Amino acid sequence: GAAAPLLTRKDFVTDQEVRWCPGCGDYAILNAVQQVFPKLGIPREKFVFIAGIGCSSRFPYYMNTYGFHTIHGRAPAVATGVKLANPDLSVWVATGDGDALSIGGNHLIHALRRNVDIKILMFNNRIYGLTKGQYSPTSEVGKKTKSTPYGSVDAPMNPISLALGAEASFVARSVDVYAQHLQDVLIQAANHKGSAFIEILQNCNIFNDGAWEEVADKGVRDDRNVDLRHGQPIIFGKARDKGFVLSGFDIKVVTIGEDGITDRDLLVHDASDPQGRLAWILSRLTWPDYPVPIGVFRATERPTFERAMHEQLVRAKADKGAGSLEKLLSGGETWVVG
Repeated sequence: GAAAPLLTRKDFVTDQEVRWCPGCGDYAILNAVQQVFPKLGIPREKFVFIAGIGCSSRFPYYMNTYGFHTIHGRAPAVATGVKLANPDLSVWVATGDGDALSIGGNHLIHALRRNVDIKILMFNNRIYGLTKGQYSPTSEVGKKTKSTPYGSVDAPMNPISLALGAEASFVARSVDVYAQHLQDVLIQAANHKGSAFIEILQNCNIFNDGAWEEVADKGVRDDRNVDLRHGQPIIFGKARDKGFVLSGFDIKVVTIGEDGITDRDLLVHDASDPQGRLAWILSRLTWPDYPVPIGVFRATERPTFERAMHEQLVRAKADKGAGSLEKLLSGGETWVVG
């Protein structure tokens, strides 16, 4: 057949006016996704974007693909159904820290545990934006908001650790305004076969302005981020002279050239360990004690849920024939209430 037409960013832009607050980090994320999708070699009609409720959940309206705006926290469940019904589709989820980690926590962990081949983008601004500024499951302790006027007392959730604990086979972090970095991570997630979870640190300039300025602002990012690259030494700093070494189960920050340290002494990142041991240790690093890791923490291959399910269906049909819903409903495990 004829080669598929080459797509451009414009092919993924809808006629809907993009309505987030001016300056919102969501614009940058939308742009990154629209830049990446044409490069994936996937026909436009094979893309589906599923969303729950929240600012991030407006995403399907702005992507010229199939889409579904579902209910609060349920996007991973609906996305699982879409992928099972048609495994040929490239299924993506747009969600926020409130949508994904509060009411949606259960659906999120089981979609990741099952290794459904869906890509979950979680925009983390550490606040509820759509409902006007209540604290969220990722808000820091002491956060004063409309729902916590004296400061929040509960400890925040660590989304990367949660995804690793739920056995997601691809776990990554990027930042809304790191355009090239975010695009690179999105491409790696798209090419991964299995569940992918990407936490995107995102600013809410209305209700939580400067949500990540301590680690992501241009002036400080080189010293306060460390970009994880599989198979490469973990190195960072404006002068590229700082790195990590492993001391027991602890990460120690060292400077190349001091105490005889060379780049050969630095810890080399391994995202492919099926146990995710190093990924777990790296996921525990938070500012101000450590620079914040971004990039791919874990990328491992294991059977996907939808493939195993379809193989089982084929086997069952071969063993028992096509089957009948009527026979099933009136089968042996039923009784009549008279």
